[in-house]
Formats: sequence, structure tokens, C-alpha cells
Amino acid sequence: MERITQTVKHLIIINAIFFFVVQYNLIPSLNLNEITPIYFFENPEFRWWQFISHMFMHGDLKHLFFNMYALWAFGSPLEHIWGRNKFLFFYLSCGIGAALIHSGVNYYYFQQGLQALAEANVSSEMVKEVLLERNLHRIYQLREFIPSSTFDDMMSAYFTPAVGASGAIYGILAAFAMMFPDAKLMLFFIPYPIKAKYFIPIIVGLDLFSGVTGFSVFGGNIAHFAHVGGALMGFFMMWYWRKKSFDQNRWDRR
Repeated sequence: MERITQTVKHLIIINAIFFFVVQYNLIPSLNLNEITPIYFFENPEFRWWQFISHMFMHGDLKHLFFNMYALWAFGSPLEHIWGRNKFLFFYLSCGIGAALIHSGVNYYYFQQGLQALAEANVSSEMVKEVLLERNLHRIYQLREFIPSSTFDDMMSAYFTPAVGASGAIYGILAAFAMMFPDAKLMLFFIPYPIKAKYFIPIIVGLDLFSGVTGFSVFGGNIAHFAHVGGALMGFFMMWYWRKKSFDQNRWDRR
């Protein structure tokens, strides 16, 4: 296993600090649970910095552990080759890209709900007014006009925030598979080693399947499209760097 590199170590420490500060409410005057997750951009809780801050928040200890383990196991070899600046740029870019894809999918579900309600003669202005009031009785009255699945997707998109470094981690996984395609991996539910060039696409494909069908292979409360978005961002960045020889004589070398 690759020895942990400096930037990876610092990212793990920062994530751990954020987690325990939130868990034990160590800064009561600053409610990180409200200002750091990423919300849907039409939700009044949305702030621009959430595209970055959500990467340093985690829902529980298991969420934190698995993300930080993956960051160490797959991120350290990449930082060892790329250096600090390029690795950090890649990591943050994948996290932001994941958040953008996640937000785009939420926008689709929200607009789908608005359109269905409009067809039932419920105006978008009225819907947004009801959502801003957060009156549960009035919100659930909207369910009478549209299919339950459309309503659930719309409400989840609007109200449910996302946290975690998983999008950035999926970008790291994609880069690892491209840099070390023949590395043997044996993780979680797969009992025998599989080459990274097959293993990582399988994991991303399962997330895509879960996101599209709603049947979650990895459990509930997972932003599957954020995972897919992070992997896509990582793939396209790697493709671009290889094509343009980005890593030669640039600012991001040590």
C-alpha cells in the first residue's frame, strides 16, 4: 500500500476536524450543518461556497471512514506522481464537477415536477411560494395533483442537501484506473481481485444504475449522480491532460 502523501494527509485531517466539530457542536455560534451542505440553488439555504464546503462534511463516521480510506489508498499514488498542486487542483475540480452534475439532475427533477403541476393548473409561482413557506400541509396538498414518484423526486431535489467527499473520490478512482489500469483491486462485496480498468467502471456503472432506477445497490441516502459526475469530471480531466501534455513544465509541478 502506498505511503500516505502530504496533501492527502492534510485533507484527511481537515475532513476529520470538520466531522468532529459538527458531531460535538464545538462551535455553537456557527451551525455548519446548515451552511456547508450543498442545497438546490433555488432553495433559500443555498450559498455559492457550498460547491466546495460540502466536500468536507460527512453524514456519519462510516461515510467519513470509507471516503478517507479511498482518498489514502487511491489518492496517495496520484499525488506521488503529480505533486501537491496538481493533485489538489484535480481533487477540488472533481468535487465541484460532481456538485454541478448533482445540481443539474436536481434541476431536472424539480422542473419535471413544476411542469406536471402546471399541467394540473398549479402555477410555478404558487408552488415556489408554498415551498418557501415550508408548510407541510400545503406542500403535501401538491401531491394530489401529480404522480407520487414525481412529487417525491421534486421534493427531494429541493429540500435534501448533499454532503461528502464522494464526488471528488470518484474522480480520484477514475484517474487511478487510467494511471494504473492493471492494478488489482479487491474491495467490499467482490471476493476476488479485478483490474482497476474494469473494477472502477463497474462501480460507476452501478451508481448510474442506482441513480436512474432508484434501486440503490450501496444503500440509501446516496447522491448517485454526484458520484457519476465526479468520475466523469476525473475522466475528462485525465483525457485532456494526456492530450495536451498538461503535466509538462507547468505551474502545478512541485
